[in-house]
Amino acid sequence: MRLDLPSGGLCRLGSHRVLEPAGALPQNAWKLDARPIAFANEILCDVDALNIDSVSFRQIADVCGGDAKRVAEHVVALVGQRGKQHNAATGSGGMFVGRVREIGEALRSRPDIKEGARIASLVSLTITPLAIDEVLRVDMATGRLWIRGSAILFESCLYTTLPDDIPDDVALAVLDVAGAPAQVRRLAKPGQTIVVLGADGKSGMLAVAQARERAGPTGRIVGVAPDAATSGARLLVEHGYVDAFVAADARDPLGLVAAVSAAVPELADLTVNCVNVAGTESASILCTKDEGMVYFFSMSTSFTAAALSAEGMGKDVTMIVGNGYAKGHADVALQTLRDHPPIQRYFTEKYGAHE
Repeated sequence: MRLDLPSGGLCRLGSHRVLEPAGALPQNAWKLDARPIAFANEILCDVDALNIDSVSFRQIADVCGGDAKRVAEHVVALVGQRGKQHNAATGSGGMFVGRVREIGEALRSRPDIKEGARIASLVSLTITPLAIDEVLRVDMATGRLWIRGSAILFESCLYTTLPDDIPDDVALAVLDVAGAPAQVRRLAKPGQTIVVLGADGKSGMLAVAQARERAGPTGRIVGVAPDAATSGARLLVEHGYVDAFVAADARDPLGLVAAVSAAVPELADLTVNCVNVAGTESASILCTKDEGMVYFFSMSTSFTAAALSAEGMGKDVTMIVGNGYAKGHADVALQTLRDHPPIQRYFTEKYGAHE
């Protein structure tokens, strides 16, 4: 079947796939053209699995009453409506794993990709034209959907071939949050006090591992989560990744800063927010010292709330929005897993394929 080229020509950023509104880029478009054909500057992939980002999946699961069948129906309806997995309630998406089916003629000279390669996308599903033929299984514990479907990567899109030494399901879990350990590696410095909110989750554990490496033996690492008895929290304590683990609700800023202050003698030089709930901006800022830094990796962060909270508190802190991309972030994330066997075992047990 012959499909006509977009009337406006091909754009390396994918604007030719935007159906509405006119002139938008794929991320902020309402609807994308997800027809499974590779134009000259595109890569067509058969999709095996979607990893819905934590904030989005939590919201979808709540709406669907925790029922896997309803979650599957919800995602299929959403993707059918918009041509992408873009949760309007959270503004976030996720990523996919699949196999390259066809490479557009303009991209066939790329040395890093070939037809048949197993890859993971490193761009949000909010940008990715996606079609779902069938949902095979939903894992409510990990936010993963196994599907039969297709997706389009644009010329500008990032992806990585899957490693041979890490199971695909585990690599998917790591690559979904690759920006967190890579950015912490850039930001953390020797001797710092570093607080990680949501420390027992995927992004939090990898962030803590990098914080421990970068801060060194003179640094102090504090993990924060609502429950210090989770398996992830216990691992971080037992293997010395954190100097203290604080059980606190990050939506309670005064309670959290009191708990952190009781655990370490000074406020944080760097606070890393990896939570998957809204309303944690004030706590992140309040437990950071003046002229310190807050890295908001969480997709539930409100820029307005963060900016106005800092102003209202009179806190002079540098705030960084959690760009999910940093140069080499996939390699850094996967190497972080390899370098920390206790965390690798945990990820393999929790996110590896189970029959």
